Amino acid sequence: MAVSAPKSTFLFPSESCEHEGTWLQWPHEFEYGVTYRESLDETWVAITKAIYLNEKVHIIAYNITEQNRILNLLQSVGVSSKNIDFKIHKTNDVWIRDNGPIFVKDSNGNLLIEDWGFNGWGKKFAYAKCNKIPSLIAIDLKMDVLKVNMVLEGGAVELDGQGVLLTTKSSVLSQKPRSTRNPGMNQSEAELILSKYYGVTKIIWLNGSFIKEDVTDMHIDGIAKFVDGNKLVTMNKTDLLYLGLCNEDIHILYESSNIFNAVYTKIYLPLTQKNVVTTSGKSIGIKGCYVNYYVGNGFVLVPNYNDPHDIIANDIIQCLYPERNVIGIDSRNLYKNGGMIHCITQQQPATI
Repeated sequence: MAVSAPKSTFLFPSESCEHEGTWLQWPHEFEYGVTYRESLDETWVAITKAIYLNEKVHIIAYNITEQNRILNLLQSVGVSSKNIDFKIHKTNDVWIRDNGPIFVKDSNGNLLIEDWGFNGWGKKFAYAKCNKIPSLIAIDLKMDVLKVNMVLEGGAVELDGQGVLLTTKSSVLSQKPRSTRNPGMNQSEAELILSKYYGVTKIIWLNGSFIKEDVTDMHIDGIAKFVDGNKLVTMNKTDLLYLGLCNEDIHILYESSNIFNAVYTKIYLPLTQKNVVTTSGKSIGIKGCYVNYYVGNGFVLVPNYNDPHDIIANDIIQCLYPERNVIGIDSRNLYKNGGMIHCITQQQPATI
């Protein structure tokens, strides 16, 4: 259901707007071990290499030893320290889209950081270190920080840049027996907070779903993405049903409209043709998604899976962003651990 909400004094710039840089939390060994870290290093190196000539890359490293290790990894593939910036902070994991700073502009155009609460996707995983990251980055950047009295992961919301926010109830509102994100908060209360701090006037809710394998409880950034020109990137009905959406949600999604009630033009990306396998050759038993891509200055990073449908998805996305270079990033090991490219990146808008 779509609702209207009061206008906000804050503005969340579209991901496709000019970036000052991109933030990454580099994988480390201190929560899940060396094997975990080493299985993901290559992905972070590839992402950094794709970004650093186009915008700054802000890397959060666990400690100085890790910073030096990362620098050696980057230098080994020809990535210089140009446009690379390190911050030293302890983290639990890598999902900066969900726990990291949300950059917004106030009514005077000044950039500041919103610190939404993060509790490990409803207390499913350790989160105390990651929950501190927005405020720590605000200190690093000498930037004002707004503490928002609501638990919300960045991947739970998608905005069209023109006043519309799309999300799922399952990943935002606490529902019995999963009262672990915002217990006691109803939909109307959530709408007031979302509208104020994201600067939107229309909120579209899908019901979402609770699937055992999905710790996010169906984040919207694996389902749909807005593109300039009143377009909505998603998947066909068969694939959405495969991912766990109900028929009611698919209808809401397909009939969703902008603030002027003009229905979005849909662009459908495939899922992978085959069940995804990791580089170790082990199937994880679920098809891969391409909607979870990341738009930066002059480039689009698309999750790829060594699958026949990679080229189809890349070509469709390239047509949507003709002025940007589409770069496929092997995301098989990343997907094995529960996420894709958009989940591990966070944009910092340019101030000009």
